[in-house]
Amino acid sequence: MTHRRFTSGRTRLAVAAGLLIPSVAVAAPAAASPLPPGGGGSAPQVYCTSGQAGLAPTLRRDITAALAHRKGTIALGLYDRMTGTTCSLRGSTPFDSASVVKVTVLAALLWDAQNHGRELTRREEQLATAMITKSDNAATSTLWRQLGMTKIKGFLKAAGMTQTRPGANGYWGLTQITVQDEQKLLALVTASNTVLRSDSRAYILELMGEVVASQRWGTPAGAPSNVSVHVKNGWLSRSTYGWRVHSIGAFKGAGHDYTITVLTHGNSTMNYGVATIQGIARAIHKDLVPVTSGASAKRYVPTDKPKEASVPVPPGK
Repeated sequence: MTHRRFTSGRTRLAVAAGLLIPSVAVAAPAAASPLPPGGGGSAPQVYCTSGQAGLAPTLRRDITAALAHRKGTIALGLYDRMTGTTCSLRGSTPFDSASVVKVTVLAALLWDAQNHGRELTRREEQLATAMITKSDNAATSTLWRQLGMTKIKGFLKAAGMTQTRPGANGYWGLTQITVQDEQKLLALVTASNTVLRSDSRAYILELMGEVVASQRWGTPAGAPSNVSVHVKNGWLSRSTYGWRVHSIGAFKGAGHDYTITVLTHGNSTMNYGVATIQGIARAIHKDLVPVTSGASAKRYVPTDKPKEASVPVPPGK
């Protein structure tokens, strides 16, 4: 079966550029003892491992420094397939998804199309493009209703995303997500697996690579110019836990192939949450992909006026 849109000219270019990420064997990671973010006490600790000597303690130190004095609840995950590097903090803590769930919606749509041996319709392509590249809420609601709970939960089960709970009564932005499950989703999108075919994965990465500039903040901050960037962000404010501000990203280049998830709530403002995420991202990119000279030394600087769609929530909440 061939999907018309999945194998479009843009997707073929994306594949040629190396956006399809194969599984790579790496050395067994060396365990590293964790350090507490912000300095001691009983707070959850950043934990890192790596098959590359010296990388885990460096990441642990610099992520911990980025977290120092930042208010709110912060969860993060990092996985670099090439070096076997992982970092984690509060991996199973649930957060309201906001617009980050839109990648799950697209993955579920493609998974369902695969199961029925069909292509996406032109209308579905238009909705998917608007949902990811512009974070269009109306497009997301249309696809959410079309899929329904049975298909959405079916995809989550197939993906092994056991900690994700779809939002009730059409409030998809209140889906409960965790770093652990978002990292599972990104792993499915970036490497060969039995859930999403290669053309489906290429299509998701293609759209995540075309997010409008005003929404390309968060995890891409500090990414070297020779690393490809694929991102989806989200935010919303509620009476409890203040601003939720999240960012998930997939990155490949300079000998690395990695994913980053940062979820936060309890932020006083949207910009505060954005700044927290970007401080963490810059530390990760700097340590994982050090560059000192030449064109590759340039690092991505996000907009200073970040935007994102604020998703629908029940009145008064």
